Amino acid sequence: MTDTEILVGTHMPLTGPAAAGYSKIAPATRAYFEHVNAAGGVYGRKISYKIMDDTYNPATTQQVVRELVLQDKVFAILNGLGTPTHTGVLDFLKTNRVPDLFVASGSRSWNQPEKYPGTFGFNPDYTVEGKILASYVQREQKGQKVCFLGQDDDFGRDSLAGIEKILGPVAAKQTYVTSNPNVGPQMGALKQAGCQVVMLATIPGFTALSIGTAAKIGFKPKFVVSNVGADYDTLAKQLGAAAPLLDGLVAANYLPASNDANDPWITLFKQINTKYNGNAAFDNNIVYGMSVAVLFVEALKATGKDLTRESLIAAVERGGFKGPSIAPLRFSKTDHSGYAGEQLSKVTGTTQAYFGDAYSTDDGDGPVKAYTPTVVPPAALPTQK
Repeated sequence: MTDTEILVGTHMPLTGPAAAGYSKIAPATRAYFEHVNAAGGVYGRKISYKIMDDTYNPATTQQVVRELVLQDKVFAILNGLGTPTHTGVLDFLKTNRVPDLFVASGSRSWNQPEKYPGTFGFNPDYTVEGKILASYVQREQKGQKVCFLGQDDDFGRDSLAGIEKILGPVAAKQTYVTSNPNVGPQMGALKQAGCQVVMLATIPGFTALSIGTAAKIGFKPKFVVSNVGADYDTLAKQLGAAAPLLDGLVAANYLPASNDANDPWITLFKQINTKYNGNAAFDNNIVYGMSVAVLFVEALKATGKDLTRESLIAAVERGGFKGPSIAPLRFSKTDHSGYAGEQLSKVTGTTQAYFGDAYSTDDGDGPVKAYTPTVVPPAALPTQK
């Protein structure tokens, strides 16, 4: 960092099994930074964002993060993506005292302020989400046989923990690994078990794979999917001619919907996307990437002119951020998790839209409660102190 520049870095799956959809996130983040830089940056400092491809491979993640920290001397790591990938760099970032902000994953591992004081989440944690999705299933699919397919890591395990807090043990459960793009055996086993509802803790490529594979074997359960693998545009592109299989898919999210023309954040993000992101096909991955950038800029503004790694972490712990979300952020000295709730969405035809109430809960045994979101438009965000 200098008086005129802040260099931050990230690891992202620009290629590999998680690239579908996710490869659009970091370029969108950088586009928002270019928008901020064009207006003078933050306290005169322009934000530079170095994006490294880790192919969603934990070993590669360790290599590229070491390069970012030891060679490039980044001020912070921002929005490193993936539960299995980012878990392997927590101790390295702690040892080097590098702020580890707004991890792109809902693992509960990011919320350990005593063990990892510089790490903060972004996504609602997967147990919170599992409880919210399971509460929907409990209300709307009463008496149906509910089953589960999840990634074979903390993503899948935390999601299942949340689901089973609400529903009790599911009727059948299966796992997958990202290195094996074949879920035929898993879908066959769930069909054999008579599953009527299948809850998925899957990245986009494996959501599409699961739904497409199920259809090929004549298995047609209701699919209820984690936010990380449920963006309609990404899935429709993956499924191609089979995109109509997405009709009826239920998921949840916590950021403005990319197709909401009335949302002021979407209006702004579309303008930035056109000007600074090559007018990429606009979807919820771009909304996510820009929302991360909004939060980072908010944190920089809250820190003030005297920017240090310690002062930035202290500013995030003070909380009070009001970015583009329908869920509150939970940051404090004792809570480093990200967003605290979600609203359900459903695909009808080719449209994915929110419905019903937004909900919040905890990752323990607390109730799932409806709450009223407070949407703060871009113009209402705090300015530089």
